[in-house]
Amino acid sequence: MAKTKAELLNEETTQTQLEEMREKINAKKARRIDSRPFAEISSFKIKSRSRIKKRVNRSRGGDIALFIFLSICGILSILPLILIVNNAFKPLDEIFRFPPTIFVRNPTLNNFADLGVVLGTSLVPFSRYLFNTILVTVLGTFGHVFVASMCAYVLAKYRVPGSLFINGLIVYSLMFPGSVTATPHYIILNSLGLIDTYWSIILPVMAGSLGLYLMRQFMVGVPMEYIESAKLDGASDLKIYWSIVMPIVKPAWVTLIILDFQSLWGTYGSTTIYREDYKMLSYAINQIATAGVARTGTLNAVSLIMITVPIAVFIFSQSNVMDTMAQSGMK
Repeated sequence: MAKTKAELLNEETTQTQLEEMREKINAKKARRIDSRPFAEISSFKIKSRSRIKKRVNRSRGGDIALFIFLSICGILSILPLILIVNNAFKPLDEIFRFPPTIFVRNPTLNNFADLGVVLGTSLVPFSRYLFNTILVTVLGTFGHVFVASMCAYVLAKYRVPGSLFINGLIVYSLMFPGSVTATPHYIILNSLGLIDTYWSIILPVMAGSLGLYLMRQFMVGVPMEYIESAKLDGASDLKIYWSIVMPIVKPAWVTLIILDFQSLWGTYGSTTIYREDYKMLSYAINQIATAGVARTGTLNAVSLIMITVPIAVFIFSQSNVMDTMAQSGMK
């Protein structure tokens, strides 16, 4: 049946009303959501929106509180270093003053002069202690980096039988402190005839599992495409290790150098070395400390000399240490 004119008019009216309702709904949505193109939005509106988002994440008061908290932590961290530097130049009356002062009032070089007198009257020259410490530190540090990186390269990039078991042993060995392994170390070194030699300190450091674990974790992330491309070009395994892998994992081995250097620089070596002319610099400092209250200023001078070298090494390589911590966190 054909529709009458009245029915057609009603349908048109209904459609018109529906379209008007849709337009009203769209207008309400447009008030809440800016649907214009990005180019039409004013720069002032963009800035105001970004400021609102930043304020939602953290208020200005929160920024100030965080800055104050970090400043306090930084001051507390650097306070021991400030005390060591100032105590090295304090006369005895200021060192024993109560309440103690942080900064020196009457600086003097008498502590360093007394240090020269003490070392001049020693049975073993100070230069001998310094030579022993430098020799052990350099050989132990670079030996550990070389051995750990070579072993880590094989475990990370080759299919070694029992590699999972070996990796588990490496992680498991990190649980044991030095006091637990001291007796087995001594028994092994004594059976090898290495007591009273520099190797009694160097070899345990070179065999440390921390460096192996750290280097392997970084070498696992080196893409195999680099190694396969180098092999296609005719490069040997040693060439790939030295020219490709080691530069990529530079933050890892620089961090390992700092850790080993600080550990060996302050080692006593008294458990495996008994000869006086083979002892370390820390042993000489300990002897000065046991001389009595009169040598307190001299001890402060030696402490300043001892911390200068590790701090300098850390300052020159701190960027690589930060990269190591950042990449370890991402893994």
